[in-house]
Amino acid sequence: MIALPEDIKKFMAVFEKKGFQIYLVGGAVRNLLLKKEITNWDFTTDATPEKMLKLFPDAFYNNVYGTVTIPQKDILLEVTPFRKESKYDDNRHPKIIEWAKTVKEDLARRDFSINAIAFGGKKIIDPYSGQKHLKEKIIVAVGDPDKRFNEDALRLMRGIRLAAQLGFLIEEKTRASIQKNAHLIKKISWERIRDELLKIIESEHPAEGILFLHSTGLLQYILPELEVCFSIPQKSPKRHHIYDVGTHCVMALKHCSSRDPITRLATLLHDIGKAKTFWKDKDTELITFHNHEVVGTIQVTEIAKRLKLSKTQSEKLIRLVKYHQFTVSEEITDKAVRRFIRDVGKEYLQDMLDLRTADRIGSGATPTSWRYELFKKRVVEVQKEPFKVSDLKVDGHDVMKIFNINPSKQIGDILDKLFEEVVEGKFKNDREVLLVQLSSQAHAPDK
Repeated sequence: MIALPEDIKKFMAVFEKKGFQIYLVGGAVRNLLLKKEITNWDFTTDATPEKMLKLFPDAFYNNVYGTVTIPQKDILLEVTPFRKESKYDDNRHPKIIEWAKTVKEDLARRDFSINAIAFGGKKIIDPYSGQKHLKEKIIVAVGDPDKRFNEDALRLMRGIRLAAQLGFLIEEKTRASIQKNAHLIKKISWERIRDELLKIIESEHPAEGILFLHSTGLLQYILPELEVCFSIPQKSPKRHHIYDVGTHCVMALKHCSSRDPITRLATLLHDIGKAKTFWKDKDTELITFHNHEVVGTIQVTEIAKRLKLSKTQSEKLIRLVKYHQFTVSEEITDKAVRRFIRDVGKEYLQDMLDLRTADRIGSGATPTSWRYELFKKRVVEVQKEPFKVSDLKVDGHDVMKIFNINPSKQIGDILDKLFEEVVEGKFKNDREVLLVQLSSQAHAPDK
């Protein structure tokens, strides 16, 4: 039997005492059965919205689905009347909504069997074997899968997202229907597609999710730039790659340690420029992808626009792809390391290192090397030095006082020269040391 928190029991009791049926439904029941965290508590009832508003005066609703939002302590609970739907004209929204008489009628309109389980009145209502499918770890559409996906094409991605989040497989008939109806995803807004894609990418099994998108044909409509990469080989003499470009990108995603969805998305897309820069020498059979990061940067810029990512998300995605091809030679200078940090941005350094490590593993290489470890140490050490004039322990006020001058361009010139000397290691970035140096310059004979 499902054990509900006391506050949820008390909430449901308000309906029951007034003679109404009320059931916990959907993802909440699924997660309770799986002993997973509940993020949204959704209910269905035979009470109309008007009757619910009488039960809870501070409740509100403003949607055609009759969903009433009811504040309870620190959370908002959503309750929707039993309903039936029909005539989906746009492959997304029902044209006709009717109140149903039973919870079983309501469950019949839902997407997958594991989401079509209700709990209320101390009993589980499970007309589509959702509990059995939870145990078998499979995603199964409710009723006719073709009908379900034609009703709402976003379910095509939602099924894959659930599989990626839960580590489930997709039942054969349901998977075949996703493949058959994949083209319907074109009817869905990019905002909705973006949300499902990012949920897949930040799930426990992101690589499997992307491979589901690829095998069902959905990927060609969502990320065609990545889809084409599965036909681009990388194996060649003197190269460590063991996969085609597409598989490599997915394997890199699989091994990305970051939990951030944009870092994971950048890891997935970091090499998509290789499809357009592929070149194979006929004599040596050596494969190269010169400037693939440049082409890839242009592509992810367009992808960010298409997915309608925020400005911050777009900037991060673009920067990680643009600079992912950095050198880790032991001969690299401090100046070059400093330029790398400035290009990537201090706030994205760990994300870039996570991407690079995942890139290595996804290529069939070891997670690290002595050169890579040395480079990471250099990155840490170099950051202890100033990166810009404003990092100096002295400023323009000190210059004006020591040189006895008014605000002018000369102040900037003096600080720029001092900064270069600190960067070159002539002086430490110590206030007392720098004040002595400024004083020395101010009283030099040629001044």
